[in-house]
Amino acid sequence: MSTVPKVHLVDGTYELYRSFYGAPAATAPDGREVGGVRGLLASLGSLLREPGTTHVAIAFDTVIESFRNELFAGYKTGDGIDPVLWAQFPLAEQAARALGLVTWSMVEFEADDALATMAARAAADARVQQVVVCTPDKDLAQMVSGTRVVQLDRRKKVVIDEAGVRAKFGVGPESIPDLLALTGDDQDGIPGVPKWGDKSAATVLAHYRHVEAIPLSAAQWQVGVRGAESLAQNLAAHRAEATLWKQLATLRADVPLRESVDELRWRGASPDLAAFCKTIGYDSFLERVPVPGC
Repeated sequence: MSTVPKVHLVDGTYELYRSFYGAPAATAPDGREVGGVRGLLASLGSLLREPGTTHVAIAFDTVIESFRNELFAGYKTGDGIDPVLWAQFPLAEQAARALGLVTWSMVEFEADDALATMAARAAADARVQQVVVCTPDKDLAQMVSGTRVVQLDRRKKVVIDEAGVRAKFGVGPESIPDLLALTGDDQDGIPGVPKWGDKSAATVLAHYRHVEAIPLSAAQWQVGVRGAESLAQNLAAHRAEATLWKQLATLRADVPLRESVDELRWRGASPDLAAFCKTIGYDSFLERVPVPGC
């Protein structure tokens, strides 16, 4: 049984955002702004050139809305996204496919759900030595497990394992959805419970782990935290909402992805890459495309 040293799972939406705001602007021959897509290609090419990168997949939010918007109308939407960035989303998916990567275009689910699903699938495969989820997104910290499933912030070159999650957030990966339920998440449109902040939520969850296990009365709490009475009262008053916020923050690991771990092996760029690079005026990238196995 051959081993798979690492499976890299890339948050394509985050990578495109990072490239759009971090890479130089660039114009395609047809006049479109493509700086974000060029930056994305360069970033993915860099990942593929790193030793030990063999199995890779990338997920994109083809639309920003998902099944979570049906659960809560205030959940994040595409409103407010820079139109110049939004116009590059379809090109970004084309770029990833032209590079020969397994690419998931998410509509009903979110990109994070696809990454969570494959992270769980790969972690269950005894041949896989490590699953590397390439994003600094707090949501995906819930998928981290020991040193087997880790997060990689490629910009900062920081790897976060389970001990790192506890050091950063004050709770283990299993409590990340609970933490977000209590404190809220502005980026995803999760309001949280009034008066609960990062410190109070982490302190309480470090002991109880899950929102459902927190006693309704502060007198029953077995952990000391400032303003406990007020916090308990607010949680009691918003218990149903907190349950919903947790549901929104919990990633799905049941997305119907077709690919097995073996099918994530990168076998080289698609024959379409040259034509795609010509379309966005980035022929020079072809000189940097790595060769599988080298």
